[in-house]
Amino acid sequence: MPGRAQRKATKSLSHPPLADFKVGVDNVIFSVDTDQNRLLVLLVMRQEEPFFGQWSLPGTLVRHGESLEDAAYRILAEKIRARNLYLEQLYTFGGPDRDPREAPDSYGDRYLSVSYFALVRYAEAELIADRVSGIAWYSLEQVPDLAFDHKQILEYGHRRLRNKLEYSPVAFEVLPELFTLSDLYQLYTTVLGENFSDYSNFRSRLLKLGFLEDTGVKVSRGAGRPASLYRFDAEAFAPYKDKPMVFI
Repeated sequence: MPGRAQRKATKSLSHPPLADFKVGVDNVIFSVDTDQNRLLVLLVMRQEEPFFGQWSLPGTLVRHGESLEDAAYRILAEKIRARNLYLEQLYTFGGPDRDPREAPDSYGDRYLSVSYFALVRYAEAELIADRVSGIAWYSLEQVPDLAFDHKQILEYGHRRLRNKLEYSPVAFEVLPELFTLSDLYQLYTTVLGENFSDYSNFRSRLLKLGFLEDTGVKVSRGAGRPASLYRFDAEAFAPYKDKPMVFI
């Protein structure tokens, strides 16, 4: 009768071999359309199998000598032009059934997706359609069926974006250097919904935190009273970093 050591050795020999991985980057590129109060996501139509002709998140396989972040920025640069943009790594998706090229009964390549999410303002984002026939902004309420596990990636990115607004200055990354409180409020309501806070309460609590600098400059928009322009003060924000924002 074989001993314990021999049984363990026999069991280890029956394990599948180590996987060979190909690493891709998929970008969840959000756009805030404050004029129509819409949160949009950029989708592209796949031009090859698998999922030929189906909508997906913009993605790419990582090239030799290329970092993950460089691959993410490469995809962004190929799809949009934007003056102000925020980019952050999101999550790694690597389920064994996420890509149909992974045959369940073989030991071929596995496909990992290191996802990123980006945020831009719709008014400042210009689509680049030079090399793709299908590229479009979709409202989150009207997203079609997506290739691979991109619906899961999109949902994860949406949750991360909402959470980021609560404890980080991500909103100020995509606003111009000078902005009105109305500009900031519209961005928050577009992402979080109009019921997250009324404007007067938002304005009062935000100004008490002390990380917005009033420039003394006012701007007129329409028939209303001129609005003050503010600037984000990163040093004054430092004590609040990674803490829930009280005005949320």
